[in-house]
Amino acid sequence: MRSAVPTFWGFEARLAAFYAALFILPGIQMPFFPVWLKARDLDAKMIGIVLAVPMVARVVAIPIVTRAADRRDALRTALVIACLASVIGYALVGLSVGALAILVTYTLTSLAATPVMPLSETYALRGLSARGRAYGPVRLWGSFAFIVGNFTAGVAADVLPANDLIWLMVAATLLLALAAFSLPSPVPFTSKPLGEQEPRQTLLRDPIFIVVVAAASLIQASHALFYGFSAVQWRAAGLDGAIIAALWALGVAAEIVLFAIQARLPPFFEPTVLILFGAIGATVRWLLMALNPPFLALPLLQLLHALSFGATHLGTLMFLVRHVRPGQAATAQGYLAIAAGTAMAAATALSGLLYTDFGVRAYAVMALAAVAGGACGFIAHRARREALH
Repeated sequence: MRSAVPTFWGFEARLAAFYAALFILPGIQMPFFPVWLKARDLDAKMIGIVLAVPMVARVVAIPIVTRAADRRDALRTALVIACLASVIGYALVGLSVGALAILVTYTLTSLAATPVMPLSETYALRGLSARGRAYGPVRLWGSFAFIVGNFTAGVAADVLPANDLIWLMVAATLLLALAAFSLPSPVPFTSKPLGEQEPRQTLLRDPIFIVVVAAASLIQASHALFYGFSAVQWRAAGLDGAIIAALWALGVAAEIVLFAIQARLPPFFEPTVLILFGAIGATVRWLLMALNPPFLALPLLQLLHALSFGATHLGTLMFLVRHVRPGQAATAQGYLAIAAGTAMAAATALSGLLYTDFGVRAYAVMALAAVAGGACGFIAHRARREALH
């Protein structure tokens, strides 16, 4: 009789634990890293520069690391090294004194940390596909951990001095490195020696891949105004911090539900159809937000996060699994991360200008971005159906 222990702590359980560790960090970092920077006497201009560093670092680090991981078939090794380097990096940031030292150490840390996400997604998709398992029920633990990390850090921020908040991030990256070490080696993507593999099509010359990446980037970038200014808008409307946190948590909870039922979705919901539903959900969500809806409507609009983010994310990753050759999976994730990050950076900068001039009506521009993403998704859907037939 087989032991129940390997089943309990098998691949899916280890991967779920890794995703949980992976998303605890942004749950802490997004709201509280700026607080720590301010406590270290950085002014608003310098804080903005520091926070922009990962957006630049990803363009440099991600393509180098993901291509190397593909060429050497060293996905887990690259992931573990990146996680370990992130621990060291955040510790150095915490020990840095002065704006220049913080900027330098955080730049180095970002070079190590930004490839972690595309490497993680590639590792997860390869391992789950080889085992015939769905991505969503494992990935949902990351979303759940984001909520836990966010609320836990909020409580800790009321107890710890602001100067010590960085050590919460160091602890989160250490937990991530330990979780990465626990991951088993992935199934090799080919049994052939590296020199005997078939020639690869360049992904940047693959029109279907390009339009899917464009669709995902535009739809996800349409969230920029919400991510940057929803709390500002709601606080100005008189909502307290607990209610704002609950609204954010409701959106993530809706995303978790979609991830949980992914394996039960009917065949109709193929990857490009999910992307189209994501575009529709985002368009409706932002158009209604532009009307400055009453408080009672906000929970319903937050449920649309399951489509605007969740369906878009699932559809994009499932497309990569089916469309991209295994030996290019990390490279494809790298291109997606760069495109999505660039689009989000541009949309975030634009959001600040739009919100200053137009307030909540600026959500109409985000709806236009979602419509453009949906158009790209429709082109990809038609092209993929024609290719399959």
